[in-house]
Amino acid sequence: MAQVKHIAIRTRDVPKTAAFYKEAFGLTEVGTGQSGVYLTDGHLNIAILNLRPGMDGESMKLGVDHIGFQVEDVDATVARINKLGGKALNEPHQAGPSEPAGPRSYFEIKCLCPDDQVIDVSSAGWVGAKGCRAQVTQKR
Repeated sequence: MAQVKHIAIRTRDVPKTAAFYKEAFGLTEVGTGQSGVYLTDGHLNIAILNLRPGMDGESMKLGVDHIGFQVEDVDATVARINKLGGKALNEPHQAGPSEPAGPRSYFEIKCLCPDDQVIDVSSAGWVGAKGCRAQVTQKR
């Protein structure tokens, strides 16, 4: 089975966006490239890339829809996000066992970060992901 190992985020300010992810989530910078930097948590890499014109029909747009981070301490993570200029978009709630199709079944809180990027923050994780603490019963 294929595994997701890389997400790319386009931004107008690579150093600022990379600094946010390093400080808010403890990601490590593992490389630099022609148009950005590469960060990792040891399992998944995030490329923070400069917004540029597309080539050969490639479309270029800011950001991705959203990224979910599983953390040990949601409150401490949200406090760091706020300190770094981000903000919570909803009141936190406890994610737990529920149907995957249910609203807010995986994340405790959504935050708005640099370049208006939305990030889900969860201590429970996402069903199917390594380290997920949420238990979901499958329908047969």
